[in-house]
Amino acid sequence: MNVEDNEKKQLEAYHLPEVIRERIIQGGKYSYLGDFILGGIDGCVTTFAIVAGVAGAGFSSVVAIILGVSNLLADGFSMAVSNYQATKSRQDVVTDARRNEERHVDIYPEGEKEEVRQIYKQKGLEGAALEEVVTAITKDRKLWVDTILREGFHLDINGPKPLHASLATFVSFLVVGFLPLSPYLLMPATNETFILSSVIAGVSFFGIGLMKGVIINRSLVKSGLETLLAGGAAAVIAYGVGYALDHYLQVQ
Repeated sequence: MNVEDNEKKQLEAYHLPEVIRERIIQGGKYSYLGDFILGGIDGCVTTFAIVAGVAGAGFSSVVAIILGVSNLLADGFSMAVSNYQATKSRQDVVTDARRNEERHVDIYPEGEKEEVRQIYKQKGLEGAALEEVVTAITKDRKLWVDTILREGFHLDINGPKPLHASLATFVSFLVVGFLPLSPYLLMPATNETFILSSVIAGVSFFGIGLMKGVIINRSLVKSGLETLLAGGAAAVIAYGVGYALDHYLQVQ
């Protein structure tokens, strides 16, 4: 079997009715993995930047732990709240639009039918086929309103739940952000401790980048390296600032 035949066989399996049906159902559900990845990246950058700053300034493990844990909780909570508010705002837009459209359907259904008609007319339908589609859609009030919101207003009606999105962000921020800090809970602040923390942070950044690559369907290695470089750059800046300020204050 050549490559083309093999690919055709895979596509046939991919387009079986039951497979397509399941894919459509799953496609209508929001994945919180993106919120988890965002929180994980930010948490790891935040904590490792603190660790790098502490290492650059030559502070003790106690300072690293106090600053790291306090920032983990405060910044994680702040990020979760921000994600909640942003998600809630988008949800409110959909809720308000749905309420208005349902009222319009009740008061002036012919006008709302015409909206559906124009939507599918722009997609190339016409004549009897167009009228059949309009009739089928407007028989179901929810489908009717969903169609107008999705196709007419281009709204994401299957968006995330604010609480779930904020929890995914907060949990990943704490879990991933704690990893670079963990060596300082087990040993004194030395060069070896910072090196171990750097390795853990690097693996964490690369792992999160791999997950991001899966989500956006990009090269896993490229996505992992991009995230690793971004996190590493933040750490280098923090280390340099800590080192420079420590030496400046000692001179003063």
